Amino acid sequence: MMTSVMWFRKDLRLSDNKALAKACEESEELILFFQLNPKQFIEGSPNHQAFFSSVAYLKQQLDQHRHLHVHFGDPKTSFQALLDKVPTITDIYFNTDETGYGAKRDQEMRIFFKDKNIQVHECLDGYLHGADEITRNGNYYKVYTPYYKKWIEEIKESPVTVDLSQTTVKSQIIFEQEEANFKTFCEKLPALDGQPLGEDYARERLKEFVKEDLAVYDQQRDIPEADQTSRLSRHLRTGEISIRTVWHEVQKASNSTGKATFEKELCWRDFYHMIYKAFPKQKEESIQENYRYVEWDNKREFFKQWQAGQTGFPIVDAAMRQLNETGWMHNRLRMITASFLTKDLLIDWRWGEKYFEQMLVDYDPASNIGGWQWAASTGTDAVPYFRIFNPTTQSEKFDKQGNFIRTFVPELKQVPNKFIHQPENMTQTQQKEYGVRLGEDYPLPIVDHKEQRKQALAKYEFSKERAQEQA
Repeated sequence: MMTSVMWFRKDLRLSDNKALAKACEESEELILFFQLNPKQFIEGSPNHQAFFSSVAYLKQQLDQHRHLHVHFGDPKTSFQALLDKVPTITDIYFNTDETGYGAKRDQEMRIFFKDKNIQVHECLDGYLHGADEITRNGNYYKVYTPYYKKWIEEIKESPVTVDLSQTTVKSQIIFEQEEANFKTFCEKLPALDGQPLGEDYARERLKEFVKEDLAVYDQQRDIPEADQTSRLSRHLRTGEISIRTVWHEVQKASNSTGKATFEKELCWRDFYHMIYKAFPKQKEESIQENYRYVEWDNKREFFKQWQAGQTGFPIVDAAMRQLNETGWMHNRLRMITASFLTKDLLIDWRWGEKYFEQMLVDYDPASNIGGWQWAASTGTDAVPYFRIFNPTTQSEKFDKQGNFIRTFVPELKQVPNKFIHQPENMTQTQQKEYGVRLGEDYPLPIVDHKEQRKQALAKYEFSKERAQEQA
């Protein structure tokens, strides 16, 4: 009997999975396989914890009736070990990665499989449109609006049906020691409090969002206290739900401004994926050459205060504490905190990118989850460098009553609305009245926003001048 392998990666589901559907249709015997590369681990981080908790959940579900085989090592080592155990393997199925580490890995593995006379079957599965599908005369777009106008007119694929009963799934354990190692590995993962796992929950969450929140998405998405975003990013990142399923469910809803706004967010996801492929070094260097010479202040103490939510700017501090406590941050707050780090504290956007990569359970550079190039205005022309968020006015606009701030900054719980956005305006008597001593219980602002804004603009202008000199 000829044997095929379904190689799971960021597609941790059994429904609407293009590579898995194809493998089931075409295989006599099928091995369901997940390979763990220790070089990619970010141990001790919520990001690492969340992703592998989802892997463990998928394995738990599959092992009840079939089996998900696991192996630790780099891809070539793991697949050679699999071939040594099962020499009858003739075909490999997987959903392609077009960007980042995944793209490089896939190219190397195509060569490996060809040398082993193994037929490769690939599918584009992670986005509504692949990175090369929406272009202008073969060139990548750099501006969102014209991209969206073309994107919205293109037909979106429907969900695919997966029927595991069409093939024999190999359930006999292949790697006994690796299974034991995986069990130990999972036992060391901290519990994810209040964060359900798996494709069943993801689909339930999607239906709940479409029913309850989609119609008012445009009105509520920027209000952290309301928490009426879809909360699907984490499940899209792990592939516990497919983007086609999301699109298909959204299309069932009545037309509304909220629906149209959410569709544009799905377009942004494809747009940033396209940008990442067009600029593969975007995590290491600015996309725009004009801003590769910004002379960052990079004060490490400021960075630590930003990380800890101790900057003296309540909305920034509440957001960072939400991230540290939950592994997630509201999208509006991601923009506020990222702008604050790069424009107010004048700290290199790559420092923030790395911290978000470690902390966010839904971090995905290919979908701009984090958005550091854009916060620093070093990405495409989508955000001009002179767009600098004022954290106080942002706070007043999106957390008017200060309820979100009080949730994550309990030191300010008794502070009235009049001072919640700028507690430094309180007198000593008022501080005593409201139970908070500034500089002791809660920090005074670590920078002056107006002054830092001037410095940021000057640094960006200098970088532009230097880039032109280098040209």
